Amino acid sequence: MFIQTLPHENEDRMKFLPGRQVLATGSILFEDEKEGRARSPLAARLFDIPGVRSVELGEDYVTIVKLTDDEHKTLWIQLKPMVLAAIMDHYMSGMPVLNGDQQVASASYSEDDQKIVDSIVDLIDTRVQPQLREDGGEVAFKSFDPTEGVVVLEMDSSGLSTPAFGTQIKIENTLKHYVPEIHRVRFERMVEEEAASATDRPGLQTEEADQIRVLLETRINPAIAAHGGYITLIDIKDNTAFVEMAGGCQGCGMADATLKQGVEVEIKSAVPAIERVLDVTDHAGGANPYYVGY
Repeated sequence: MFIQTLPHENEDRMKFLPGRQVLATGSILFEDEKEGRARSPLAARLFDIPGVRSVELGEDYVTIVKLTDDEHKTLWIQLKPMVLAAIMDHYMSGMPVLNGDQQVASASYSEDDQKIVDSIVDLIDTRVQPQLREDGGEVAFKSFDPTEGVVVLEMDSSGLSTPAFGTQIKIENTLKHYVPEIHRVRFERMVEEEAASATDRPGLQTEEADQIRVLLETRINPAIAAHGGYITLIDIKDNTAFVEMAGGCQGCGMADATLKQGVEVEIKSAVPAIERVLDVTDHAGGANPYYVGY
């Protein structure tokens, strides 16, 4: 079992991704130790660790907030191994995550599918993440659909020095090379980044935004992927959709034509509430404006 860790900008907070389902849906925050022990065998194990302040359980993650250095002299270098061991022990025990919960915590994947998931997580930990972190990014496994062969990864590309789309192509090619059961890799923003977006850009939480994302994912991006292009919805305000064009579209002389004659027409047709589509891409800043292959 491979458990990934993701540090947070708040140094007292860290996310752990076991590569298995934690909760069937939603999330639960236990700030009160007594409540956590009463409701969750997993939280009880984690609260047994000295220095743990709170435990949050999500669909595919466990987030730990430790006591501050002023309250308890516990560093992550000491705490992290104990948290990893507690999470692993819980899954080995077969106990439910929540008391009264009929789902068994480790029942997310079959035995064969779990071996594939473990291989994916190991590849990310040993080959993908070290290089990506050097380039200023972060990536983590979120889920695997064995029926469709689709892997979903959470990725923070905000600090990358190279175009995100090219990096995503490299990651997908690496995973597909070593794990033939993978047919496609889908990238999502990390949970913390999504939460910030929900606050700063409420337009992303609308039904229109969901419709545009589906359109981009299923029709527009597959069509321009052959040229290394990739388009992301940035926000919706006053019936205007703001998009960013990356990869081969960034800096391309045909970007405006692609947007006006193709993308905007498709979006306005599929989502009548949208009256115009604006490009917010910094086309002059593309380090690799034309796709040359990877």
